[in-house]
Amino acid sequence: MNSVIRPAADWELARFLREATETQTPVEILGGGSKRNAGRPGGDRTMIVTHVFRGIRLYEPTELVMAAEAGTLLVDIEHELAQRGQMLAFEPVDLGPLLGMDAGLSTIGGVFSTDVAGSRRISTGAARDHLLGVQAISGAGEVFKSGGRVLKNVTGYDLARLVCGSWGTLAALTEVTFKVLPRPEETATLVIVGLSNEIAVQALCAAMNTPFEVSGAVHLEANLVAQLRNDEFRAAGNSVTALRLENFSEFLPRRIEKLQEELKLYGEIHVAGDDVSRSFWSELQELSALQSSDRPIWRISTLPKSGAEVVAGIQSYMAADAYFDWSGGLIWLSVPPSADAGSTDIRRVLATHGGHATLVRAAPEVRSAIEVFHPMDHGTERMTRGLKQVFDPAGILNSGRMYVNV
Repeated sequence: MNSVIRPAADWELARFLREATETQTPVEILGGGSKRNAGRPGGDRTMIVTHVFRGIRLYEPTELVMAAEAGTLLVDIEHELAQRGQMLAFEPVDLGPLLGMDAGLSTIGGVFSTDVAGSRRISTGAARDHLLGVQAISGAGEVFKSGGRVLKNVTGYDLARLVCGSWGTLAALTEVTFKVLPRPEETATLVIVGLSNEIAVQALCAAMNTPFEVSGAVHLEANLVAQLRNDEFRAAGNSVTALRLENFSEFLPRRIEKLQEELKLYGEIHVAGDDVSRSFWSELQELSALQSSDRPIWRISTLPKSGAEVVAGIQSYMAADAYFDWSGGLIWLSVPPSADAGSTDIRRVLATHGGHATLVRAAPEVRSAIEVFHPMDHGTERMTRGLKQVFDPAGILNSGRMYVNV
């Protein structure tokens, strides 16, 4: 059984990491544990639990800035923001339920360490675009700070954004400072039922090219619609293409009307009101449509216009179910179990159409046998290994989580 260490303060964590570096002891940094079953299996590691780093350190609603310790639960932050009519605009996805964990375990440090973002990314940017600064401890046990309470205050390397998306392989976050935004007054969703993937992506892209500030553009194939919890959407009984509009209540009806006119060639358009819309998009943050089975799940990033072609290419090799987000640029793909979870065929298709694929969920033996994250080209691999050497010279932090020996 792996040993567990629970540091009581950041200086104690720094000491543990220095000792681990000296003894070359592999460690795993664990916040809420919601994403522990993602990435390559780690083997024997000393687990460092960071639950003590919890609490909101600064919140200035008028300045739209918050700072919180990295172990603070995401649900607690979202609750605090909701009291002031504000939100995390990048709409972080909770991967926990997809990976066999309970909902609500995700921490704010884990959100930025993995750079997860939901449907609103197409209009507000990724998690890293909202990160203002970090306090962290390198693998060598060195405490460092980067960034601050404004965006353009960095000279040289932007270490805050560098560790964002590194999955804990470069440093252990102890505190993060980030932007927040006002919560939209009202939400509506325009829904078209029964479109093919190709036509749906065309409709999503057409909507994004309008001036009406679409903040969510998704398409779910019929098999996944049937797994939704939202009764009104599940009752469609076919594929669903959904477009979210958010604004002040007085402006929303006109925008709905105009967007309906722009998309009338794609078929009958239904409009879901505020309560149903918020329920639907909240459900998508937990990827509920993908939770009903234990099939392998891939996360594929490509050009929006290529999304339907990528899925068609993959479906020519296997019976896969697709959920398109980001106007077709992000694909969550459920595939049949196999020795490599379809990796060979999926990456063959992406070599033709362009894009990156990450295996989010699969059995440990599958994740051990293949590249879970998309293979790096020579230049990227050289830079990645160089950064790892600087931040974590002994290679103790989540080593092998993303790539072999990295």
